[in-house]
Amino acid sequence: MSRVGKKPITIPAGVTVTIGESQLEVKGPKGTLNTPVPSGVKFIQEDGTLTAERASDDIAAFHGLARALANNAVVGVTEGFKVEMDVVGVGYKADVQGNKIVFALGYSHPIEFPLPAGIEAKAERIGTKTSIVQYQLTISLTGIDKQKLGQVAAELNRLRKPDAYKGKGIRYANKFYKLKPGKTGK
Repeated sequence: MSRVGKKPITIPAGVTVTIGESQLEVKGPKGTLNTPVPSGVKFIQEDGTLTAERASDDIAAFHGLARALANNAVVGVTEGFKVEMDVVGVGYKADVQGNKIVFALGYSHPIEFPLPAGIEAKAERIGTKTSIVQYQLTISLTGIDKQKLGQVAAELNRLRKPDAYKGKGIRYANKFYKLKPGKTGK
């Protein structure tokens, strides 16, 4: 039996869950999310909790997946999700202009990255990041859909991957990057 799939999901006040045949609709103070439900998994809502049950052991992998997707939807419409990205490198810049981010990343042209609907960005310099050499600023991405937020963060990381020697590029703020020492000249 899936340990993740067996855990009940507590539904906070102000959140309504509509159980459909192939999807779950979760409405909360921050918005509405639709989550797919794999066939063979059904959700039961009672006493402010939501539990996932599976029809047979053949779909054990989908049991935990369905529960995790439903939990992410509940957390997303109540609290939301946040990912922070650091821009590191001399001359590297990022500026949020409406629903797009304009980057200067050492290329011959500025890069305009359009933000999808439901994702908001804020660029600010955090003074406590003195341990990062050539730190410029931090981009905070927020949204209610965890999958979409992770995809946007991965696409930003791909614009200029951190190099192995100085760590210059767009980096995840909570990830440790081990840098290579480089040549010593001896």
